[in-house]
Amino acid sequence: MRKLGRTGIEVSAYCLGTMVFGKMGNPNHDDCVRMIHRALEEGVNFVDTADVYGYSETEEIVGKALKGHRDEVVLATKFNGPMGEGPNRGGSSRRWVVQAVEGSLKRLRTDYIDLYQIHHPDPYTDIEETLSALTDLVRAGKIRAIGSSNLPASEIVEAQWVSQRRGLHRLRTEQPTYSLLNRGIERDILPVCHRYGLGVLVWSPLAMGLLTGRYRKNAPRPDNARMDWVPRHLTDERKLDAVEQLLTLAEEAGHSLTHLAMAFATSHPDVTSAIIGPRTMDQLDDLLVGATLTLGDDILDKIDAIVPPGTDIGPLDVSYTPPSLTHTDLRRRPSHERAAA
Repeated sequence: MRKLGRTGIEVSAYCLGTMVFGKMGNPNHDDCVRMIHRALEEGVNFVDTADVYGYSETEEIVGKALKGHRDEVVLATKFNGPMGEGPNRGGSSRRWVVQAVEGSLKRLRTDYIDLYQIHHPDPYTDIEETLSALTDLVRAGKIRAIGSSNLPASEIVEAQWVSQRRGLHRLRTEQPTYSLLNRGIERDILPVCHRYGLGVLVWSPLAMGLLTGRYRKNAPRPDNARMDWVPRHLTDERKLDAVEQLLTLAEEAGHSLTHLAMAFATSHPDVTSAIIGPRTMDQLDDLLVGATLTLGDDILDKIDAIVPPGTDIGPLDVSYTPPSLTHTDLRRRPSHERAAA
């Protein structure tokens, strides 16, 4: 068990992610429930989901599985993603936050959520607006702690400052992506989380499947490959080259690449939990078997030589990209103003 930042809550080093439970991966609800129960039996007490996963379906599966187990579990969910038609069915406004939490509570069959997270940055909503709404929900007893996901370091700092100045509850956790192939958060996100005492639960420690050993350079793509979702990520030659080197390292050390990747993610002192996202019971069992692996400094040094600390080998297709990079008018002056003289 590890402390979840400074909340006083203790969580397992593996957090069971449920994104692929339901139509996004495993449509068999009973099978998904059995996997949740198996994880709990093996000592995992941390479960993460989101309202947008399966557009409500996944939260309903989790709610069904936690019947009779609710007090044993630290339950985390997220809001912000679009939940249907209409301009106000998503985002981080007070209007939506208050509505979204009621929907999650109902689907999860619970009176409270242990960790309620902002799923993505919302550049069009003042962070004070969001924190104020979340503070009211904490005071109402509907949520216990609040966190964020995919927030840039500067916005984590801003949120902490706003909470202090306005007397609001502050973000207690951050959920960024982190893996052997994407180590960018070591440069700024993790140091900022350390400074403010935030718990960190990292998503995609297996790099959306690239670190399972199923994806090889110049080899056919495996069945169920997410080519329609993260095509650039799964075909990036630089990543595939690194995977080949990491596979060799894992084999020489007598480990599977999957176990090596998970052990790497949990070895960082500022990472509280690594989110596992099994689609089948066999995948879950394999991940649990590897939980006892500890990497020595010699292996970690060799990993650093393949993927240097603080670097990303290309972004994930699903990573957050700020408007300053996606909207040309935010990085290009009008043509008539571009001249320096």
